[in-house]
Amino acid sequence: MTEPVALANFFTVFFSAAMVIMTGATYALLFAYSRVKGMPRLMALAYLAYLGLFASVMTLASAANLFNSTFWTVIVGLMLLGYLVAPHAIWHLCVGTHAQELEGDEAHPAKIFQQS
Repeated sequence: MTEPVALANFFTVFFSAAMVIMTGATYALLFAYSRVKGMPRLMALAYLAYLGLFASVMTLASAANLFNSTFWTVIVGLMLLGYLVAPHAIWHLCVGTHAQELEGDEAHPAKIFQQS
């Protein structure tokens, strides 16, 4: 069974949980903005934000004693893998869905979402 968070680690858990939210949102926003605006330079910043998410999740899992259990270690790993892959899958799903509505040059992924 996982031990509860020690009082000395409460601030670390609180701060790292907030950073998980902030870096995860930054990753998603930069990823989407890079794809929509066709700016591949922003993708490097998106992956840098993911690296921050990775570090925050590892800090949170360590402070919350989640690495003491194989089950929670697997859950943390699956969450990190899912958050890395999900924006790619969602992007391809959106492009595939909206490309059927347009034909020719208008069906380019960057142009689909630039139209209002």
